[in-house]
Amino acid sequence: MSPASTGASTIVGAASSVPASDSRMAPGGPGYRRMSFALFLAGVATFALLYSTQALLPLISGEFGVAASEASWTVAAATGGLALFVLPMSALSERFGRRTVMTGSLAVAVTIGLLVPFAPSLTWLVVLRAVQGAALAGLPASATAYLAEEVRPKALITAIGLFVAGNSVGGMSGRVITGWVAQEWGWRVAVGVIGALAVACAVAFRLLLPAPKHFVAGSLKPRVLARTVRDHLSDPLLRRLYAIGALFMTVFGGVYTVIGYRLTEAPFGLPQGIVGSIFLVYLVGTVSASTAGRLVGRLGRRGALYAAGGTTAAGLLLSLADSLPLVLLGLVLITGGFFAGHAVASSAVSKAATHGRAQASALYQSAYYIGSSAGSTVGAIAFHAGGWAGTVGVGVLAVAGVVTITVFGSRAARVAARRTPVALH
Repeated sequence: MSPASTGASTIVGAASSVPASDSRMAPGGPGYRRMSFALFLAGVATFALLYSTQALLPLISGEFGVAASEASWTVAAATGGLALFVLPMSALSERFGRRTVMTGSLAVAVTIGLLVPFAPSLTWLVVLRAVQGAALAGLPASATAYLAEEVRPKALITAIGLFVAGNSVGGMSGRVITGWVAQEWGWRVAVGVIGALAVACAVAFRLLLPAPKHFVAGSLKPRVLARTVRDHLSDPLLRRLYAIGALFMTVFGGVYTVIGYRLTEAPFGLPQGIVGSIFLVYLVGTVSASTAGRLVGRLGRRGALYAAGGTTAAGLLLSLADSLPLVLLGLVLITGGFFAGHAVASSAVSKAATHGRAQASALYQSAYYIGSSAGSTVGAIAFHAGGWAGTVGVGVLAVAGVVTITVFGSRAARVAARRTPVALH
């Protein structure tokens, strides 16, 4: 039994030696900086668009006269659309190429982004957001598959960490910009500005991303796709990683969907611009995601997941205080823990998959964004029923799930190690 199937090896330790003649990209090599910056910009555009309404939910609730649980569908519809379409889009990337699919996905998503400000009702807003999320589905899985094919194995987790860091910058800048713009000109102008920012990122991405050199076209036959998906879902390690990604995102989606309501209400009563600036905390995620490789090198994959889960849980508990500094510190810990856990889990998926990497990554992304939709919806319902403590309770349960799954994986790895010790070397 291989290390990938048992979960016995860490990501760093599993990287095989690479011949000097390996033509794939590596830090300092030709094309690596352009590739990294291009995918960083793709991550910025993806998260800025995907969560463009999240910081604006109190204003959307006010304009349409709806509760948090209804307004939250403008976030849940986008992430749900992405979750549903990420697997079909990954199949298209196997046939037509990663760069082609990523370019097309961004083109459609930014076009929808320019239409969102003109939504005449909440229903239309939710519909447009769902279509936008479906379009963005071509980015996450295709990006990680592109990296797995074009970057040397030892540099993979760092490269994926930079892509995830782009996600965090996009999420942060989108919320900060929309917060201040909406305070002066309303939420419609705010999401329009994000649409324009995404257009610029999409154009730069297409101009900078190097043409793939190691892509081999696959089949679009449903039978082949179904067999690949079945193979991935039958792998215990991949199943655990998918569940971990979903649970981490349940925490994150719930917290950041509801935090705007909490901070605009008593005892804080913050204006919209200040609430948007709270999302500068995402910079912590940029750092934690880009340094995830070093964390895995010190603690191993499972140790890194324990650290990420513990940090997230500590942040959730701190955020219960009616003290703005403690709430901010809690958000720092939640954000740092989440992005570290996400970078570790997503890079482990790319490493564990021996074939059909786009589908393996797509299944992870699908689970991840299902977690986001669930977190946004359940977190908002819990907030309506029990206040911030209700949202925190949902998050703590999700973190407990991460820890439980990781413990189970550790035990399974020890059993496998006793049976096949040679696989650990």
